[in-house]
Parts: sequence; C-alpha cells; structure tokens
Amino acid sequence: MYYPTYGYPYQHPYYSNASMYYYGGNTNQWNPQGPVLVNQLDSYQVLNGNNSLAIRDYGRSPFVININEATKQNNTYRTALWTGNHLQTTLMSLNPGEDIGLEMHPDVDQFLRIEQGQGVTQMGKNQNHLDFRRSVEDDSAIFVPAGTWHNLRNTGNVPLKLYSIYAPPNHPFGTIHSTKADAMSAEKGNAHHNGSPLIDGKTPDEWIRYTEFLVNEGLEDVKKGINALHILQEFILMGVLVGKGYAPEKAYELVEEWERTGVSKLLQQSKNM
Repeated sequence: MYYPTYGYPYQHPYYSNASMYYYGGNTNQWNPQGPVLVNQLDSYQVLNGNNSLAIRDYGRSPFVININEATKQNNTYRTALWTGNHLQTTLMSLNPGEDIGLEMHPDVDQFLRIEQGQGVTQMGKNQNHLDFRRSVEDDSAIFVPAGTWHNLRNTGNVPLKLYSIYAPPNHPFGTIHSTKADAMSAEKGNAHHNGSPLIDGKTPDEWIRYTEFLVNEGLEDVKKGINALHILQEFILMGVLVGKGYAPEKAYELVEEWERTGVSKLLQQSKNM
C-alpha cells in the first residue's frame, strides 16, 4: 500500500484553521486513578510531571511531554502529537497481529521508537523484495530512509506502542485515526472532497485562497509597471518555496530580500531591464 506524503513538499495550510482529523471511535482520558472512557475530540490525557495534558496536535508551539508515558497510554492507531513545518511526531498503537501496512514515502525520512511490545520490521528498495528484516521490542529504534518500502507488524500478545517522527511531515495537522480501518478509509476519502479532488488535504479552490497573498502582490507589481520577466521569476520562485514548506508571506519576504541584498544577481538584473 503506497501512501503519498501529506503537507510535503507543501506547507500545511491547516495552521491558520486547524481542523482536527478525527475518524470516530471512543477515546480515552487519563487521570491519576486510571483511564476513564469519554467521548470527546481530545483523545486522552497524559500525566506530564505534575500536569495532565490533553493529547492533541501541539504543532508549531514550543512543547514538552513525557513521550514514553504518552506513547504507552495512547490507544489509537495514529494520533498526531506535534506537526511543524519540517517535522512531525505521531503516536501509534498496533493490536496483536496487526501491521502498519506496506508503505513508502518518497521524500520523507522516518524514525520509529518502540515503547511497549514486540514486533518485526521489514524494509527494502522494492516492495516485492524486503531484504531487511529485524525483530524489535521495547526501546528499539527504527530508521527508514526516504524512498524505502517498509512495514512493521506486532508479533506479541499485547498492543505494540510506538511513536513515529517524520521529516518532513507526512500527515495533515491534527490527524487522529482511531483504528487502522479509519486510517485506510481516510486515505481513500482524501482523494475527493464534495466532488473536488484533494491535494494534500486541500481542494484546488482552497489552494488558490491559500496563495492569494502572492497573487495580490504580483498584481501590485504589474500596476507598478515592473517587467513581466522579473515578475515571473519572482513569483514562480516564491511558489517553489511554498512547495518546500514556506508560508506564502515568508516566501515573498525571502525572495524580496534576495533581490534587495544582491544575493540574487539575476533578480536584480531582470528588475532593471
């Protein structure tokens, strides 16, 4: 099963209006006396020192948590804990006999750390020839290079608890998949939204709105009479930077700085044509 990357090479458009990706099922809230079943968006809480933190996506904010406890208390197949511009951490729990599913991330390096249970991981450059096979258990670390087919299966009799770090992010901000079936359903449903195709979680019109700032700045340059070659160079370059994870405003600021400081001689030359 091939999973394309989410949010890379594109900047996540979820940060300003971060909707949580929750796909049903009861969730757990934790307190010092043990788990209490509840039915709410925050999937559970974890004791973190003297505090109890709701587990949700804290991405792009400074954040500290007891990752061992959070991982072991997680009962969802996948919950995003922190999604930034260049890195994402998710918590995962695999039932006995369950696997993640054969997958490959073309542009994403992945790190997995086992905190409970035992399993087997397989990797290879060809999905039909996984020539790397290792047994894993509590405290095992798994490194998956970009472009490598891989799978992880729970071979024990208790849930396999782990956390996964993707660089850059691989799932939408706020992703919560209660079960593997939910994850697969979300994967299929991500192809279309109300009849419109989705690209990294956004419809074409949503992407247009996301890059509206750059369009407006380009129109202002046209009004100023700046030559077309320079405008095209600047805004195509800004689009490339947005594709690499920069927010449109930051991409604009960076390209303008390259021109102003002379870092890009070509931009200076085309503006003066």
